[in-house]
Amino acid sequence: MKLLVASDIHGSAYWCRVLMDRIEEESPDRIILLGDLLYHGPRNPLPDEYDPKQVAAMLNSIAERVVAVRGNCDSEVDQMMLEFPCLGDYALVVDEYKTIFATHGHVFGPENVPPLPGSSMLLSGHTHVKTSDVRDGIIFANPGSISLPKDGSNSYGIVEQGVFRTVELHG
Repeated sequence: MKLLVASDIHGSAYWCRVLMDRIEEESPDRIILLGDLLYHGPRNPLPDEYDPKQVAAMLNSIAERVVAVRGNCDSEVDQMMLEFPCLGDYALVVDEYKTIFATHGHVFGPENVPPLPGSSMLLSGHTHVKTSDVRDGIIFANPGSISLPKDGSNSYGIVEQGVFRTVELHG
């Protein structure tokens, strides 16, 4: 199973379109969205082409493949715009290689790890910085941010055969 992992779109229609092109090219079985999908948040600048309604429409077009979790900027009104559940603090995805715990990172994350079996993967966003680390047999991975990266490069992640890698986006 091939998973595409994205976080922190923050309502940017521009970067969501770039992501949608990558989804078409990558052809993943599932798309895991790690929260902060529509709203830019009070601490963030407005992202390129801020248009939450257009982002919702794009994401709704792939709803049958989406597994999403709630970010700290997501709310019930966002759920009203989206055709897939997005208000859980975490989601479990199990494939033949790993148990994957997907979360935004503001409730659970590398510093607040829920009980997980060894050889699991914890995917989180929130920091807008891509990382990948292994601790006690658990892979901790952050795909970075689609639209507001704090490390200078827009990115997403791919999980294939239990391995996580980041992919930089160019707009």
